[in-house]
Parts: sequence; C-alpha cells; structure tokens
Amino acid sequence: MASGNISTKQPWQMTATEVLPRLKSGKLTVVDYSKSLLERIHTRDQVVKAWVWLPPSTILQRAKELDSLPFDRRGPLHGLPVGVKDVILTKDMPTQYNSRTLESEEPSGIDANVIMSLRAMGALIFGKTATTEFASSKQGGWHQNLTCNPQDPKRTPGGSSSGSGAAVADFQIPVSLGTQTGGSIVRPASFNGCYGFKPTHGAISREGLAQWCPTLDTCGFFVRSMDDLELLANAFRLTDDSPVPSQRFELRSAKIGMCKTYNWSKAGPGTVKAMSRAQELLQQHGANVEDVVLPDDFANVLDWHAAVLVGEGQTSFLGQYLLDRERLHESIASYVDNTKKLTHKEFLDAYDNVARLRPAFDDIASKYDLILTPSVVDEAPLGLENTGDMSMCSMWTILHVPALNLIGFAGENGLPIGLTAVGARYTDRHLLHVSKAVADVFEGEGGWKMAPRS
Repeated sequence: MASGNISTKQPWQMTATEVLPRLKSGKLTVVDYSKSLLERIHTRDQVVKAWVWLPPSTILQRAKELDSLPFDRRGPLHGLPVGVKDVILTKDMPTQYNSRTLESEEPSGIDANVIMSLRAMGALIFGKTATTEFASSKQGGWHQNLTCNPQDPKRTPGGSSSGSGAAVADFQIPVSLGTQTGGSIVRPASFNGCYGFKPTHGAISREGLAQWCPTLDTCGFFVRSMDDLELLANAFRLTDDSPVPSQRFELRSAKIGMCKTYNWSKAGPGTVKAMSRAQELLQQHGANVEDVVLPDDFANVLDWHAAVLVGEGQTSFLGQYLLDRERLHESIASYVDNTKKLTHKEFLDAYDNVARLRPAFDDIASKYDLILTPSVVDEAPLGLENTGDMSMCSMWTILHVPALNLIGFAGENGLPIGLTAVGARYTDRHLLHVSKAVADVFEGEGGWKMAPRS
C-alpha cells in the first residue's frame, strides 16, 4: 500500500479503499476530492502528460451531483474517480484512440460496458488517458506531448496503457482502466511502479473497447493498493468456483513457483536480481519455493501470440486502412498488408496449439498457491518513442490467465521493477488473496518504495 499515515495524507494521496468511506459518509465531498486531484494533475501533468482529455468543469459538475445524492442511494463506488484509457468508449467524452484518423472533440455518445458498470456503481469518470495508436503500436504517440515515466521523465512509461499507468503511479488518480493484448497493463505497471491487474480473459466485458485481437484483448486496472484490487474485484463480481478463505493468507504455509519461462535469456540485471530477491524473501517468511520448468511446447507460445496478433489484426484494422491508410502508423497498416506473410495454416496452428496449452498450464498452476514470473526485461528504457518489450507478458495474455504486477524491487538506476503473479484461469480471487500477503513482503522489504514525486 502507499506509505504514510492516513490522518496526515492529502486527499490526492489516498488510495481508493482509504477515500471511499469518507466519500460515502460525506466526511470528504466528491467536489473537494476532485479539486485535490485536479490540483495534483495541474502540478504534475506538465511533466508526465498522462491525460488526453480532462474537462474540469464537467468533472466538478458531476461531482456536485454525486454529493447531492442521499446517503441511502450512494453506490459501492460512490464518487471514486477513475481514469479511462482512450480506447474505451465514454458517452460524455471523445474517444480518439491516439489516431489521426479519429481526432475529435465530440463525445462518443455511448459507454463501453465497463464504463456503464462503473457509472451505475457511482464512480466518477474523470478523463481519458494516453495510449498508443489503437492500443496497438509500440510508439508513444504521433503528437509531441508524449507521456513520460513519473519516476524519470526521460524514460518511457510503457504501453499501450501509458497514461493510465503513469497517472496512478504519480498519484494523479487512484484507479485507472487499461487494456492488455500483449503486455499493456503489466508492463506500464512495472515501469511506473504501481499494481496492474489483468483478469482472466473475458472476466470483464470488452464490449466498447478498441478491437485489435478479440482472442487477447482484456480490460483491467491500475491501482496503488492490493486492497483496491479486492474492492474492484467485488464491484465487478469476479468469483472463483471455490471461495477464498476470509482469514489472511499465511506465507509460512505457501507453495510458490518461480517460473523464468523460455524467454529468460532476455532478462536484464534488474529482473534477474528481483527474481532472486523475491525467492530469498519468500523463503525467509517460511514459504516453500520451487522452480517451475514448463514443458517444451511452451517455448513456442510467443511465436503463436505473434501469429494471432497478425491474423486478427488483418481484419480488425481493415476499416481504418481502407478509409485512410496514409494516416495509420505503418506497424498497424502492416497487419492488413500481411507483411509477415502469415498463412491460414500458421494462424490456425497458433489458435489450436495455444488452446491445447491453456488447460495444461491450469493444471500446472493448480499445484501452487501462486506462480511468480518476470513482468519486464528490466527497468523502463530511456526514450519516449518506443514503449518497451512486451515479451515477458505475452505468454500469460494468450494463455488467458490472470496476471498481476507486484511492486517492491528496483533496478540498477533505482527505478521500479515488478514481478508478475499468475494463476490458473478463473482463479482471480485466489490470486489476489495470496498476492496480498506476498505484496506486503515485497513492498516492505524489497527495496523500492512507492512515493509521490514533486
């Protein structure tokens, strides 16, 4: 959790779990909380540049309406501000996908399902956060105001959920929405230093999100507290077949797997050190830690992930391509052009082989309370034009399993490096339950602390 005594915190420093009781009781008005966040954004966003649409007058008007609600009509997320990645439809704000083809100041006129749900629960949709074009390219953006990493503005915040990860990590918003097709939640969470959760594929509706790969696209969350993820899991009714225990998980009874995967040769010194330190800490707290070596078939998963990106990208981007190819980034146009010469047989092989491996991994994961694996190759790289390598994340996205970036470690330059907790499909609540105990250790003893920049 974010450090500091709650009684001494400014409103903008609070996590969702800390601030919600105050908003629901009226101890803190939604208007005053929104003003506190807007002031933080005003102070910091000239550096971070996380937002592409932020209407203060609309925010404060909606906040006033929420404050006027009787206490018995206040929803479970009453007044909670949420940042929204700008590939998710919002009826009262434009959705521009960071694309020249869809620049607009007109509201989208319709809410994505996830936005509908948030509004129905009383959340305050605060604004739209920066993304790469159609959440697809690795480029930071075609405009000049590229989003920066709040820990070091010379470095990328990751992508494609660039603004969502940066805004939460910089204490500009307590919760934001992201999407992941390769590593677009986990990677920015690691680079910026916050929790990023990609639920099981399909556990949260993707209706109203930009479509790149229906087989992969997943909606998830950025937060600064594990308690906030429990809050959101309850709100979105994420359930396992077997309910998690009500008591706190004890690490001294845990069986934890450490999975370096077949991509380990790419791991930089920071990630190597983080994996080693994580194992050391878990063992010190009594956990039984084992190496997990995946069967040989898993060595091909990244190739199959790449094939699905190309195969589904051909159809997803055809409309934009036909309307205005010259204004699309070349990496997006290349999917429609099929520059990689993907055959239908290769496409089907990717589908069929990964479908075969999903239950195989579920079976492996069921033998552990949690499996830890790298989130990223290393610290956020220098430069803003490229959002970094997603290959440490892609396997878990195409396997459809829940994946959670845990914070607490640092690389050679003192920048955050996360590790990913994964589990079997539709064991999201179990993963969060165990991860909370692990996260307390990593945050407390891992060596990197979350703190607001000034």
